[in-house]
Amino acid sequence: MATEVLFYIFASICVLSALMVISSKNPVRAVLSLVSAFVSAAALWMLLEAEFLSLVLIVVYVGAVMVLFLFVVMMLDVDVAELKAGFVRYWPVAVVAGTGIIAILVWAVGPGHFGPNYFPAPAAHAGDYSNIQELGMSLFSNYLYPFEIAAVILLAAMIAAITLTFRGHRPGTKSQIPSKQVAVQAKDRLSIIKMPAEKPHSEGESS
Repeated sequence: MATEVLFYIFASICVLSALMVISSKNPVRAVLSLVSAFVSAAALWMLLEAEFLSLVLIVVYVGAVMVLFLFVVMMLDVDVAELKAGFVRYWPVAVVAGTGIIAILVWAVGPGHFGPNYFPAPAAHAGDYSNIQELGMSLFSNYLYPFEIAAVILLAAMIAAITLTFRGHRPGTKSQIPSKQVAVQAKDRLSIIKMPAEKPHSEGESS
């Protein structure tokens, strides 16, 4: 009974935090709401006896990635008016994409694919059970292709983030040119100058 109560509490917090992420007008508050969603999701994984995933979510995502996101969002000069203008321009595409995503979520989280009858409660394990070993065996055997697809999606997201934040070369700023850096040679970086040796001064000359 206590486990079910904790599940509904953390699940409600997770859903409300996710809604605040997409509805908040302040990007800093959106990032903090995402931190709250991650913490509640970690608590849900702890209830499922997935201690390793729960701790990794707290340490890696909340402790490192989300803190980095928070600092990046606070340092970026986001033009809200330009973002709103771009949204108004592409709102039909957003409506179609959003409707498709909602339909997929309803199908995936519906009674036929999700719920206590479809996913029974995890059985109790012995004291020497290692969920890290079980996770590794499942990840690199049954879920190898989804793991690789997730890596490609993360790479595409990283490229998209760099593209969105890059605003061109500004005058007065220095930038690297990789082609020139690769073509440079040692003689272009180092020059040896020969200078005549100076005679040492004697004590009489120095006085």
